Amino acid sequence: MTDGVPAPIIVTALMGAADFAWADGLRRAHFPPERNWLGAHINLFHHLPPSALEEVAGRLKRLGAGPRPAARLTDVMLLGRGVAYRVESPDLLEMRAELADAFAGMLTPQDQAKPRLHITIQNKVTPDAAKALADQLRADFHPRPLAIAGLAAWHYRGGPWELAMKAMFRG
Repeated sequence: MTDGVPAPIIVTALMGAADFAWADGLRRAHFPPERNWLGAHINLFHHLPPSALEEVAGRLKRLGAGPRPAARLTDVMLLGRGVAYRVESPDLLEMRAELADAFAGMLTPQDQAKPRLHITIQNKVTPDAAKALADQLRADFHPRPLAIAGLAAWHYRGGPWELAMKAMFRG
């Protein structure tokens, strides 16, 4: 809460330092700069109510006490007006499902839908520009492991996100 105004909560998975640097470099290179207010991220929930922050923080800390979830980059995804890397992680999806159950009555329709874990590299461009980048990235793409280092909750106020808390995996 800034200036007494509660803000919706976004929950993300945090990448390991090397994977974050790689993904964020691609995002800075290909995302329209006037719209690129965020670092590279893996979104788990788009909008939880601000009143849930204390419970979200407690649940993320408990999950962070466990082992890091295994994850892989498996494909380049064309998003229509953007491009992302698909993230496959049954462990991370299990964590997300546990959180979704806990917050079931608070989830927006977007957060109730089946999750498609991904890292957005480009968005809000023409379909032709997105297809060209997807083709370029697919030419050199090979599935590979992706390090997941922690979980974070963010305040959303329409611009850059404000970190509310993070829980790094210890187990």
